[in-house]
Amino acid sequence: MSATRGRPLWAAYAAIAAAVVVLDQLTKAWVVSAVPSGGTLPVLGDLVRLIITHNTGAIFGLFRDQAGLFAIASLAVLGAILLYHARSGRSPLMTLTLALLFGGAIGNFVDRIRLGYVVDFVDAGIGDLRFYTFNVADAAISAAILLLIVLAIRPSLAQPRPRAAGLAASPPLAVDEADDA
Repeated sequence: MSATRGRPLWAAYAAIAAAVVVLDQLTKAWVVSAVPSGGTLPVLGDLVRLIITHNTGAIFGLFRDQAGLFAIASLAVLGAILLYHARSGRSPLMTLTLALLFGGAIGNFVDRIRLGYVVDFVDAGIGDLRFYTFNVADAAISAAILLLIVLAIRPSLAQPRPRAAGLAASPPLAVDEADDA
């Protein structure tokens, strides 16, 4: 059986995506209430700190002041991710990858619709050498992109797990046979 056969793992997909959205929205709400406007909250000294920024563009702050455009584009991307998962088969790794991507996209979409910008808050770096500020949704999207790269390099990892030997080897019983059993 190839990864393209069988029904996708929708329950796992929905649970993972929902967990990403909930965690993303809860952490954003907490940070907005815990970090003073314009202030920082050290997590690991200056290496990792929390600071509230409003991203009106895309990932890593690209294309600023385009939140409305990205909200509309997000709908198309969300549809494409759903369609791709519907055709991906029963691969647990592909389900995880696409659910992280979908949940992250929804988390940032909610901010764009509700606020007109995305709340970013994790600031990592050394001194003035800092990485782009990000959030849980961005981390989920980045993890999904890394997994997609791994899957592109090693497509065999996207194969579904084989079913238990006893279940796969036995054909289903006919109604008459089930009564005799």
